[in-house]
Amino acid sequence: MTGAKMRRLRRVKILATLGPATQDPAMVAKLFEAGADVFRINMSHATHDGMRERIRTIRALSEHYNREIGILVDLQGPKLRVGKFADDAVMLEKGATFVLDSDPTPGDVTRVHLPHPEILSALKPGDTVIIDDGKIRLHVTESTRQRSVAVVDVGGKISNRKGVSLPDTEIPVSAMTEKDRSDLDAALNEGVDWVAVSFVQRPEDVAEVKKIVRGRAFVLAKIEKPQAIARLEEIIEISDALMVARGDLGVEMPLEKVPGLQKRITRMARRMGKPVVVATQMLESMISAPVPTRAEVSDVATAVFEGADAIMLSAESAAGDYPVEAVEMMNRIAQEVERDSVYRVVIDGQRTTPEATGADAIAAAARDVAETLDVKAVVAWTASGSTATRIARERPAPAILALTPNRATARRLSLVWGVHAVVTKDADDVDDMAKRGSKFSNREGFSVEGERIIIVAGVPFGTPGATNMIRIAFTGAES
Repeated sequence: MTGAKMRRLRRVKILATLGPATQDPAMVAKLFEAGADVFRINMSHATHDGMRERIRTIRALSEHYNREIGILVDLQGPKLRVGKFADDAVMLEKGATFVLDSDPTPGDVTRVHLPHPEILSALKPGDTVIIDDGKIRLHVTESTRQRSVAVVDVGGKISNRKGVSLPDTEIPVSAMTEKDRSDLDAALNEGVDWVAVSFVQRPEDVAEVKKIVRGRAFVLAKIEKPQAIARLEEIIEISDALMVARGDLGVEMPLEKVPGLQKRITRMARRMGKPVVVATQMLESMISAPVPTRAEVSDVATAVFEGADAIMLSAESAAGDYPVEAVEMMNRIAQEVERDSVYRVVIDGQRTTPEATGADAIAAAARDVAETLDVKAVVAWTASGSTATRIARERPAPAILALTPNRATARRLSLVWGVHAVVTKDADDVDDMAKRGSKFSNREGFSVEGERIIIVAGVPFGTPGATNMIRIAFTGAES
């Protein structure tokens, strides 16, 4: 089956997480056929052997369908947890005093071990401590390097090893644990396309990962902590892409702030030319039900209207009862939104002034020419992917066909809005660019003989980021 037959009829991409419900290669194939463009492997739950097996499955699928499929490995990041209790659990009453300390003795209703000295060192009076995804909420009244005394604001049952979140505290630790370093090495050895960094607080967290990766994969920063919001522009600048990780963001910040932050992050990422993924609980009810709620449908539609590059399924595809149906539903919602007459109005209304570079000016001009002449495709010759990504930032009405000599580039572009990537040898000259651009546009189903396309490229050839040429061409018959 050809890549053209599997070409998506939508611009936004779908990212599906693999897990226990989708381990079988036949099931992974069904997810791809249903609409998944990129597969996520969550290292919070995957072993190295399990990761390798899934990567082999995806690469074989890509070969079978002659279509580049992206793989994103999501690093777990530093998981902060309380210690254990003598009776496995206690009930905390509102207004009670509760101590977090460095004593490894099992806890009781008055105290518990916090096996993270870096947290105890960083906590200060007034800081909020959230336990078990918001079920327990405390505020610190006094703190030393060995213990923090807190008052219970929201009480309830607390049991062994529950997670801890610190919305007010910047923790002086790396976003990379030893487990993450091991997982990252294994993922890079397998040639994954994207690496997601969890619990990013500062741009230095992303820089640390990029220093290890050394261009072997693209690095995506997950925005899920208030500290990251405070330095958002710097983090976007250094990252290759962003994820609005609404789960943890909604734990550490008031829930009512999350929708506004989603819009802010999406728009800032687009302005800066970086792909953005909206994630978490998009079709949550489909973990156990064959249809989503109306609110979930609206949530997915909102992300598409906002111009997100990709929308993600987590447990819905990884561990749910209806993984294929969840992808199919997300695909149908996205297609319907993009057909809606309001869609182009919203997308066009979010455009910002191009950056003052030749490449960005060319991308904006290509969009204007494409829409003025009603061309069928914008064909981007790209070695690094930057030309196609710049054009995607402009959200043109025609499809974006990326032609690249690098398979890794094609796979990475599978996350980018509107881009259909094909691997081919580099062009010999400008005429060859136009001739083969025409051939691939017809072959991939974007145009037929005699229709207009636009060619965008950088001259001299093979110079990353040197986008400096637009050419209008008429497609001819395939030779």
